[in-house]
Amino acid sequence: MLIRTEQTPNPATRKFLPGQNVMESGTRDFPDAASAEASPLASALFDSGQVEGVFLGRDFISVTAGDGVSWGDLEPIVLETLLDHFLSGAPLFTAGSAGGIHVAPEAAMDDDPADAEIIDQIKELIETRVRPAVAQDGGDIVYRGYKAGTLYLAMQGACSGCPSSAITLKRGIEGLIKHYVPEVENVEAV
Repeated sequence: MLIRTEQTPNPATRKFLPGQNVMESGTRDFPDAASAEASPLASALFDSGQVEGVFLGRDFISVTAGDGVSWGDLEPIVLETLLDHFLSGAPLFTAGSAGGIHVAPEAAMDDDPADAEIIDQIKELIETRVRPAVAQDGGDIVYRGYKAGTLYLAMQGACSGCPSSAITLKRGIEGLIKHYVPEVENVEAV
């Protein structure tokens, strides 16, 4: 099995492509070791003591190195962990844990039903134009809410904590969404 490695715009995060589906649908972000308990693979990556975040995409895994950790030291550990997981056929999630996109309830806001048409347009743009582009860089973007002209999005994976994510959000994503949905005046990361 060959696992390709790609750099991402976030220097702390690398994208690993095992050449097969990682998740059948959705994505899953593990921003810390406690959240990784739902996934034996994510837990094993955190067990190295050098990993700060793990993100599972459709056909990739993004791993964020901890502060001061060299990718020269960490990459062989990550590759070995990924090879062990995929060659053993181990499950991605523990029994009874939820796979797929995981949204913390406190992170989502209540949308005004009067904005349903605008929200549908926003979600369609995110799904068809934004998420595929962000996934190429090893991350994801998740809708969190829309209120009074402001769209709230969460950056995950390589995009979370990336030095260029604020520029991508404001110049790229905000420009695209405002072009197609003029009711959106501002895009904010949460």
